[in-house]
Amino acid sequence: MLNAVWLGLILGAVLWAAYAGNMQAVSASIFDSARSAVDLVIALTGTMVVFLGLMGVARQGGMLRWISQLIAPLMRRLFPDVPADHPAMGAMVMNFATNMLGLGNAATPFGLKAMVELDRLNPLRGVASNSMVLFLAINTSAITIMAPTGTIAIRAAANSTDPFAIWIPTLIATTCSTLGAVAMFYALRNRKRYKARPLEGEEDGPRPRDESVTTDDVEDLLGTANPEPLSVWRRLFVGVVLFGLIVGLALEFQERLTDAALIDVMMELLKGWLFPLLVVGLLLIGVVGRVRVYEAMVEGGREGLEVAVRILPYLVAILVAVGMFRASGALDVLISVLNPVTSLVGIPAEVLPIALLRPLSASGAFGLMAEILETHGPDSFIGLFASTVVGSTETTFYVLTLYCGAAGIRDIRHALLACLAGDVAGLIGATAACHLFFG
Repeated sequence: MLNAVWLGLILGAVLWAAYAGNMQAVSASIFDSARSAVDLVIALTGTMVVFLGLMGVARQGGMLRWISQLIAPLMRRLFPDVPADHPAMGAMVMNFATNMLGLGNAATPFGLKAMVELDRLNPLRGVASNSMVLFLAINTSAITIMAPTGTIAIRAAANSTDPFAIWIPTLIATTCSTLGAVAMFYALRNRKRYKARPLEGEEDGPRPRDESVTTDDVEDLLGTANPEPLSVWRRLFVGVVLFGLIVGLALEFQERLTDAALIDVMMELLKGWLFPLLVVGLLLIGVVGRVRVYEAMVEGGREGLEVAVRILPYLVAILVAVGMFRASGALDVLISVLNPVTSLVGIPAEVLPIALLRPLSASGAFGLMAEILETHGPDSFIGLFASTVVGSTETTFYVLTLYCGAAGIRDIRHALLACLAGDVAGLIGATAACHLFFG
């Protein structure tokens, strides 16, 4: 699909430029867009190293273990057909916990293992069980409690004055997405059309054992689990830091409250304190977990460098195509056609292509977002809206293809509808949140 979109952008740009007489601008945009993509990745690298390094500290400190223990009771209620001590339950808990922390790469192996283990409980081979469908629906719409690091890194690279501005709107959008996906699952699971039926030619039998994720892998990702109590000095250190932050926040709140309304003061404090509090919080998790925070930061930061190198070809390809399409004048025509419709629901026409492309391709959506940030500015309403949409949705079709393929599922029943309902609900949530915070 992305292949057709990319080719269509380039061919459409050249053909429209030939009609409109903008071929010179299209030619210049090729080199300008390619250079902009490289500049963006260079600026992006440092931010990614910092973010992923901090997440590495928190992970080694046991943050993932805490999240897993927190959501385990809810998981047992959502998946009553899966025994609490079954490997499928453990894999699903780990998958959701890593997704909530924005660790998408680490979540994938657990998602694959969860599907394979769920298939071992599945009475109908090749047909998605209710547990599988619900797992896929939640996975593609997972609530992300941490800031979307990739999106914020691109905003920082685009010189945003407040890269973290989208954090709370993204949390709202992902919550709406998850609720929408789960609601659609329950609405359709007993419909006759989506009842689980045996596939013709499929025979039930023992499922292959999956060893893609071992116990050692889980323990390594969970981080430390030291049963010994914290030393007095470590407790004192954490307490002093937290006390200092609370006092400082209270003093600034009191000082600002004399000159502005309460809501304005809270928004200003959120804007200024959010990132420093996140940094300190992640580091304190490492301190509590007895992690050597500097070494863990450096080790986790290496992944940021790898990510930056990996996305460079994708960004160059998509930015060149979009740059050509914009320079030809075709994008302006498309926006003028879509704007009367999208403006009725509060969605800028410039952002609609991202919303349509995001379920198909993460790299394509990131490229479109980067181009919008460069054109309209990262702190414009359009830039903030585009960032929120990218940070709050998932590559639905990729996840469905990958996970169902791992378990040999051919009949996904209502999984696609549930996942797409989550995407739509997430877009609605992003629209409402952006107008609430930025409108």
